[in-house]
Amino acid sequence: MKLAFIIDPIDRLDPTHDSNVALMEAAQEMGHEVWMLLANSLTVMASKTWATVTPVKLVPVTLGENRWVAIESWFELGTSQFLPLETFDVVWMRIDPPVNTAYLYATYLLDYVNPAKTRVVNAPSGIRAANEKMYALQFLNSIPTTIVTQNKQVIRDFLAQEGRVVMKPLGGKAGEGILFLEEGDRNFNSHVEISTVQGSIPVMVQTYLPDAKLGDKRVILLNGEPIGAVNRVPTGDDFRGNMAVGGRADQVDVTPRDREIAAELAPALQRDGLIFVGIDIIGGNLTEVNVTSPTGIREVDRLSGLTLGIQVMTWLEKGISPH
Repeated sequence: MKLAFIIDPIDRLDPTHDSNVALMEAAQEMGHEVWMLLANSLTVMASKTWATVTPVKLVPVTLGENRWVAIESWFELGTSQFLPLETFDVVWMRIDPPVNTAYLYATYLLDYVNPAKTRVVNAPSGIRAANEKMYALQFLNSIPTTIVTQNKQVIRDFLAQEGRVVMKPLGGKAGEGILFLEEGDRNFNSHVEISTVQGSIPVMVQTYLPDAKLGDKRVILLNGEPIGAVNRVPTGDDFRGNMAVGGRADQVDVTPRDREIAAELAPALQRDGLIFVGIDIIGGNLTEVNVTSPTGIREVDRLSGLTLGIQVMTWLEKGISPH
């Protein structure tokens, strides 16, 4: 296969943590061509998507004492070319949120990749449809009690009903901007005003799940099926378990409840072309569906002895016909 990865600048990636690098390494290990590009090079001409693409060779990480180790010069770039993306078997859309105007426009440009020749993962239309907070609301058997609103009084009433809640920006990532509120919080008005930008932007408010202190489980799904999981446990005084804010990664198994949740999601994910997804589960409750650039591969592989990137590439191989 010939694969192109739309990523953030490669020199800013951490090869010991970043799932993009893990996926590219797996493709290279299996003998596939690996190319990369930046979203700002996407171009549509004559109803075809083109881009400036660059071949990349990676020096894979190695497993040290309970951690991945990378050499300083871990990638080598080849000569860039301006090519139609339909010359690739798979194009991975893997730039990090926020899903801002530039991000959305990139997905519109990717709509003009010929699906008969090239699979885009995840599907551009699916990414647009799946706000990572809102998408979970359709799965009523899996989510905790949740509201989405910009109305301060509605939030106040919900807090009075639930006692303790978590308030999340709809466009956040890596735990950014998530607030814990409990009845009697003297900062309630300020927190809501800041989070909703004076009542102009809706936020998600969920009942606080006490099991959050035990961890926020990331389960990685491939075409709706769980293939691995990692538990992200809060450390220090922070109630959030996200690794980006210092959460500790612990080994954890995929449970029957995780599989129930995945089974509820699978038809919608497959319908929307959301092939590689990370779902977040706290105490058996689905809290988010991550579709833009879900991470966790490195941690799952290190802690559970799996090779998720190889599993993903093997699945793609089975569905790709040679050009």
